[in-house]
Amino acid sequence: MTVRNMTQCKTLWIIPARGGSKGIPGKNIKPFCGTPLVCRAVMQALELASGDDRVAVSTDSEEIRSVARQCGDLPGTPGDVAPFLRPAELATDTSSSYDAIMHALNEMERMAGYRFDRVVLLQPTSPLRTTEDISDALRRWTPEVDMVVSVCEARTNPYYSAFETDSEGLLHISKGDGRYTRRQDAPEVWEYNGAVYVMTADSLRREPMSKFRRILPSPMPAARSVDLDTPLDWVVAEAMYNELNRE
Repeated sequence: MTVRNMTQCKTLWIIPARGGSKGIPGKNIKPFCGTPLVCRAVMQALELASGDDRVAVSTDSEEIRSVARQCGDLPGTPGDVAPFLRPAELATDTSSSYDAIMHALNEMERMAGYRFDRVVLLQPTSPLRTTEDISDALRRWTPEVDMVVSVCEARTNPYYSAFETDSEGLLHISKGDGRYTRRQDAPEVWEYNGAVYVMTADSLRREPMSKFRRILPSPMPAARSVDLDTPLDWVVAEAMYNELNRE
């Protein structure tokens, strides 16, 4: 396959921000260090979007939609950043993220009148993500892969510090023969950090992300790989944000 000119690549930037958060009530519009969480993701997308790119906040909440529109009301903004509401059945605790992504992709292609080449998903709950983290993932993407995803080094390594119990209830190393005595000698192991997903649109049209096989990692530092899920996460993340910005 011939790699198309990246300058002609049409990108749909999706910011998923449903209402009804239980862990941190109203988190998507709660100010994080002075800026609503959803706005941080919108402004990053707008900073990097160009040409025929479009930015779409996928939400079922009129309140989130209103806040997103205010933070996206900037000169040169490529259209309404929240042009539709996500159907209620796609915004429950058990709803599929793939269905929500495909709903946004189909809606935006209908409105734009053309097909997108790739989809960038930016979750608002990764407030320490930088535009450079996103740019790194974009640079790694080609139409030959299904997805580029941001990762950080896994906290536990199955070759070194992750154990399983056998039929007798005894512990043994999860992977390998247990010969590694120093963590740095073990193979690198990554975990998704939820900050950046760059997905080939044709791959999404064919199958959900869980079936992707051609996936490239885009490493991020652990210090920026925070995902907000609890009030404590929020307190820690704001402290880290302030510390990182002082540096």
